[in-house]
Amino acid sequence: MADPRGFLRTRDRELPESRPVPLRLQDWREVHEHRVGDSPYLTRQAGRCMDCGIPFCHQGCPLGNLIPEWNDLVWRGQWEEAIERLHATNNFPEFTGRICPAPCENSCVLGINQPPVTIKNIEVSIIDEAWERGLVHPVVPDRLTDSTVAVVGSGPSGLAVAQQLTRAGHTVVVFEKDDAIGGLLRYGVPDFKLEKAHIDRRVAQMEAEGTRFRTGVTVGEDPTWDELRARFDAVVIAIGASLPRSLRVEGRALPGVVNAMTYLSQSNAVVAGRTVADQITATDKDVIIIGGGDTGSDCLGTALRQGARSVTTLAIGYQPPVERPQDQPWPTTPRVLEMSSSHEEGGERKFLASTVQILGTDRVEGLRVAETDYLPDGRRVPKVGTEKEIPADLVLVAMGFAGPDATAVSDQLGVSIAPSGPIARGEDYATTVPGVFVAGDAGRGQSLIVWAIAEGRAVAAEVDKYLTGATELPVPVRPQDRGFQI
Repeated sequence: MADPRGFLRTRDRELPESRPVPLRLQDWREVHEHRVGDSPYLTRQAGRCMDCGIPFCHQGCPLGNLIPEWNDLVWRGQWEEAIERLHATNNFPEFTGRICPAPCENSCVLGINQPPVTIKNIEVSIIDEAWERGLVHPVVPDRLTDSTVAVVGSGPSGLAVAQQLTRAGHTVVVFEKDDAIGGLLRYGVPDFKLEKAHIDRRVAQMEAEGTRFRTGVTVGEDPTWDELRARFDAVVIAIGASLPRSLRVEGRALPGVVNAMTYLSQSNAVVAGRTVADQITATDKDVIIIGGGDTGSDCLGTALRQGARSVTTLAIGYQPPVERPQDQPWPTTPRVLEMSSSHEEGGERKFLASTVQILGTDRVEGLRVAETDYLPDGRRVPKVGTEKEIPADLVLVAMGFAGPDATAVSDQLGVSIAPSGPIARGEDYATTVPGVFVAGDAGRGQSLIVWAIAEGRAVAAEVDKYLTGATELPVPVRPQDRGFQI
């Protein structure tokens, strides 16, 4: 245990300050000023961890991060030991520490009657300090096998699979259809949440370990999926869930109505110094974002930095409460109002807003919206007589994702698709085709980055077992195997 009386001495959460809004809207740098090193505030926050008899934070984290252990090590200033414990369960804490919604904090036992420990910020401080001190090194395998593995997709799940299997001694090649590695980390998450230098140095580490990367390769075209399967001993599908949920209203096809990922990927490419022909921007436009989740928030921050005249976010449901409701007690995950850094920067949020029609002739001119009405059977429909019009020059559809773009892999390899949309797989993450496995959102649907990395590690162990008959790779404990449920 770090400080036995730490949670009594320090009862408040302390987080790093964000850069002033007027300043950060002028650039694409990360919003938060992450402080590392032997900072008094960081020591105090790590000291609040009680090292509970039953650490519920483990249950909240799909990776099974050893949170009380590295909190204790941070409190003692033992950074090398802290990063060892963190890397024991998490390949990429610099990603999760920045963009994970931190379900571990909702499960923190201290949250019964105090604000929970700042677990996410301590995590990112450990990895940032480790990079600063030169404590992150390539882990080169002791021996090489004669097995080859193709990983299709370079998001967090694909990268986790690749790193684990490379360290097990297999020859791993990662195929990515874009021109740079990272998947949605690269072209979906804006730089003000995750600067791409964090991806680049992790890819450099993986290359030094032996992982090979091939960008600009669309598997399904050249090579085809069956050609790839014939060429490698095992194939891992980690293509994410990129198909957007459709907005079925009149006017959806009008110019100026754009899927959120198209908009964000173009912006990220331009921020990275690339040229995008006919880039869609929010400059001097009235922007409406349909969808109140993380993707909508990313669109908001991007539009504000591009100089939008106005930005309005529409959420179809009720406005959640600011604090944990009484009917959602600890350790459940409460549904509370999320205030991202983008929401702090500007724009207007409207709740109970159902889109009825997109207005315009040659291009979008506005939206007709109505108040959301909840029917007894739970369905949400526009309430008659509440319609009004909102002007818009650009409409961004950020309603989440329906599943993977798996038509080619299904047609060419014959893998089965689950009725709900993802690629069908067994408990060992194997598809109906021998030697073909699925990791991350492609198999579980749209989910969190911690689940992507956890599944990547689990899939790597199953692939290693398939290739060699056994495995020594660690496997994250599945929630159903933990012996208790929240």
